Amino acid sequence: AAVLADEKKAEDIRAYDVTGLTVVADSFVICSVNNEPHMKAVVSNVRNGMKEAGVGARTEEGRFDGGWVLVDFGSVILHVFRKEARAFYDLDGLWADAPTFDLDLEP
Repeated sequence: AAVLADEKKAEDIRAYDVTGLTVVADSFVICSVNNEPHMKAVVSNVRNGMKEAGVGARTEEGRFDGGWVLVDFGSVILHVFRKEARAFYDLDGLWADAPTFDLDLEP
């Protein structure tokens, strides 16, 4: 999911290993986008790429014009934020104690 988001130039991509810390997923992928079209491109690319890998989205919540979209793939939950919404909700701060995955994405 992180690589697929990176393909569409999502920014500040982080992946948290929340195994054992919550029952809703094993990992959260969180990224930022600049505007609504950018958000649509990132969400669409991740959704399509995951589907091709055999992992379809269970549900999608939020609105593209609302600043935050969540896509639940079961063990992985993708959070795509406009920068202002990401700062407001501060999921990075909430999960700061969770281990992170080394994504090794190209700058």
